[in-house]
Amino acid sequence: MQANELLPLVTTELDERKGENVTIIDVKNKSSVTDFMVLVTATSERHGQALANYVVIKAKEQGIKALGVEGEQGSDWVLVDLGDIVLHIMTVAARELYQLEKLWSIDVN
Repeated sequence: MQANELLPLVTTELDERKGENVTIIDVKNKSSVTDFMVLVTATSERHGQALANYVVIKAKEQGIKALGVEGEQGSDWVLVDLGDIVLHIMTVAARELYQLEKLWSIDVN
């Protein structure tokens, strides 16, 4: 599955599971690691863990295995590596602190 096909699957799952402020950052021309970063705000650490689990399960149903998941245990930032897409699930406090949109100096979609 290509990134352009996987991206709607990820964002739809986040939306259905009440993820807030979903932002897609196209980093194809800025990074050799991934094509897209998706940022989403979780209402709590537990919500973040659940969002990560739901996305991993949905991707697996489509034949995409997550390359890694970091920060699941009591973390305010959970990262899900799906290869062409890296998902950052953050609490409000973590998202304000790290400001990944500014770090990448991008136009947000």
